[in-house]
Amino acid sequence: MSNPANIAEAGLRVCSRCIYDERVNGIHFDEQGVCNFCHQVDTLKQQFGTGTAEGKAKLDKIIDDIKKAGRNKKYDCVIGVSGGTDSSYMVYLAKEWGLRPLAVHYDNTWNTAIATENIRKVLSALDIDLYTHVVDNKESDDIFRSFFMASVAEIEASTDLALAEVMYRAAWKHGVQYVLEGHSFVTEGITPVGRNYFDGGYIKSIYRQFGRRKLSSYPLMTFSRFMWWTTVARIRKIRPFWYLDYSKEDARAFLEQEFDWKYYGGHHLENRMSSFLHSVYLPQKFSTDMRNNTLSALARNGKMTREEAWAEYNTPPTVEPELVSYFQKRIEVSANEYASVMATPPRSWWEFKTYKQRFERLRPLFRILAGMNLVPTSFYLKYCFPAKK
Repeated sequence: MSNPANIAEAGLRVCSRCIYDERVNGIHFDEQGVCNFCHQVDTLKQQFGTGTAEGKAKLDKIIDDIKKAGRNKKYDCVIGVSGGTDSSYMVYLAKEWGLRPLAVHYDNTWNTAIATENIRKVLSALDIDLYTHVVDNKESDDIFRSFFMASVAEIEASTDLALAEVMYRAAWKHGVQYVLEGHSFVTEGITPVGRNYFDGGYIKSIYRQFGRRKLSSYPLMTFSRFMWWTTVARIRKIRPFWYLDYSKEDARAFLEQEFDWKYYGGHHLENRMSSFLHSVYLPQKFSTDMRNNTLSALARNGKMTREEAWAEYNTPPTVEPELVSYFQKRIEVSANEYASVMATPPRSWWEFKTYKQRFERLRPLFRILAGMNLVPTSFYLKYCFPAKK
């Protein structure tokens, strides 16, 4: 980013508690200069009792429900794993709570060796079974290529959606009623929609225009499948960190000490596609740096001053050597094609068919489903309200 490293000289309106600034989609400020996203975190803390005895009691009740629902079954919950901090610590906690999780991984074939080793080390030590869905790498690369050629920001959307679908499938196969997710709104916030939207309709729309092969191994979650998982199969999604006083830094130190787990250098950088997205594609093509989500959370939580967070936000992201050439080779674009696309004006998700309007029309239903843990509250907050375009 090209802003001054000194927040006092930013020349932008910046939240007085975090470092979200006036360029963040949907942001507005109160009389004290605090942004609506900080207020959203405060509201969620109150709603979930985060870090309090009330929150712990709520989570204990959910854990009891998981154990009852999973009685006489091999597994009582499914947990998605990536080799990152949050999911690795999530499986550790689940085991500590006496749960019998099945770990599920969606391998988009861009994993770093560190991530793969982290998964092996943690699951082996905890004696947790792993189910991995490996997509045909030519297929997944062609989806990534399609999003790149479309000049939209969400080139990795297919990975997040596929993991959600694979976790549902694994839960259904084993008769499991609960999926646990290692997400914390305290350490990550609720990422504004902006250039971070995805659903199955969006993937179908992009791939129909830019894809080059038939999809056969990619686990696409369509609207009808999503509704079936949530309203018929009624598989619940639980985010335990929403109830707990969770510290990503403490979790990382614990994992390193107990499991010889290795840090990979930054949020979401355990996968090379994620690394390209966050370190190269978004900053260089969209002038978007999603480090502001984590850094804002650190400032909001008092673990870093706003000045420190802003200064780090405005340093160039670390880029792995040969990452761009690796990306070009994997998605089969020449250096000239790559340069041409990177110079093409960005396009946005609302220029393509998505399920967004359906989600908004069904907002009352999704509010009820969120209250029953059948869809994440973050989905309701992000996807069911009109977004600023």
